[in-house]
Amino acid sequence: MYYNLNWDITIGRYRLALLDSVEIHKSADLLAATAEIKLPGSVYNKALKIEDDPSASSGQRIKRGDEVVIRLGYENDPKKLKEEFRGYLLNINTDDGSITLNCEDDLFLMRKSVGDKEFVKATIKTIAQYLLDEINAGIKLNISYEETTPIYDKFVIHQATAYDVLKKLKDETKFEIYLNAGELHIHPPMVYKTGDVSYSFQQNIESSDLKYKRAEDKNIEVNIEYTDKNGQKKTESYGRAGGDKITRSVGGMSASGAKEMAKIEYDSQMYDGYEGSITGWLIPFCAVGYSAKIKDEDYQYKDGTYYVKSVTISAGSDGGVRKVELGKRLL
Repeated sequence: MYYNLNWDITIGRYRLALLDSVEIHKSADLLAATAEIKLPGSVYNKALKIEDDPSASSGQRIKRGDEVVIRLGYENDPKKLKEEFRGYLLNINTDDGSITLNCEDDLFLMRKSVGDKEFVKATIKTIAQYLLDEINAGIKLNISYEETTPIYDKFVIHQATAYDVLKKLKDETKFEIYLNAGELHIHPPMVYKTGDVSYSFQQNIESSDLKYKRAEDKNIEVNIEYTDKNGQKKTESYGRAGGDKITRSVGGMSASGAKEMAKIEYDSQMYDGYEGSITGWLIPFCAVGYSAKIKDEDYQYKDGTYYVKSVTISAGSDGGVRKVELGKRLL
């Protein structure tokens, strides 16, 4: 199967005329989606002026904070291409006479300082809403986790940006946290659905590294190490002892909160089904949060629907591919 790749990339007021390659990475395990755009060396200081180029006027430069939109596909009309990334220019690398543009999605907007604050008996929702109120950018909160008891006995913000605080929440809870279309999303892992897609080993899967595993063969114990209100280090565990151990250290989380986080992580890994990734072309479209139906005419008992955990898009002169990492089996 062969497709003629087409692309449309804008940076600030510029539309790129030349492209070496582009890679986009989105993952439920990471706070922000990223894109790396590589331009041919011939573009440097000619067709495009960059922020550290003294020969360019301020109106001619591309600079940190410029909006970046990447559309890819196989249509001849640029207006029909699929938007794969929208974000901001984070930094520019000009090593070896070439240009690499490193970009970050809308979480870039959260790189603003917030006031110091100490929370007592705090929920994730309370902390997140405080951040949105502080940056005052009109962003709404979309959270699907209802806490019956506070996750944190104590949570301290000191000389930090909203991005720093969200990263701490992400690292400690392993929740999916991302900014999209003016909303800050916060959801337990692999529960918030964003779309549907179908894959078949006989039709649109070019390669895979999938392995089929059964939950009964998995021995996983999740340990959450935390510090209680008296400064004592303690551990809450959930799962099956005697096998693989997942250990994570958090700050002033409550005992009930640590136990809940351990259970959520354990449940996200205990299922019968595939583990690994599949690779295909840019069609069909697929993004993190999609429910991916995997079919195999030779082994129908392995058919199932999985949560899409991460997507990596690589495009260049050789065409474009989409690598899809599967998460928990849903059906």
